[in-house]
Amino acid sequence: MQDFLEQVVKGLVDHPEAVNITEVEQERATIYELRVDPSDVGQVIGRSGKTVNAIRTLLQAGSAKAGKFTRLEIIDEKEDGSDE
Repeated sequence: MQDFLEQVVKGLVDHPEAVNITEVEQERATIYELRVDPSDVGQVIGRSGKTVNAIRTLLQAGSAKAGKFTRLEIIDEKEDGSDE
């Protein structure tokens, strides 16, 4: 499922080399933490969140066959860590 998610996201962004997906296993759920280049976050989310919701729907449909619950979180990392 992680490979599928990576392929979909890399097709959407301008900086596919910056795509990083971390799989976090929990008791009955798998959380995918998605990190992309800060300039690509808007492309992944889409207008009114439509793109990310479509990705989440595909992810849930694919994992439902395995009887698992999945969640996608977009980790927003700023280029500069300071708030100045």
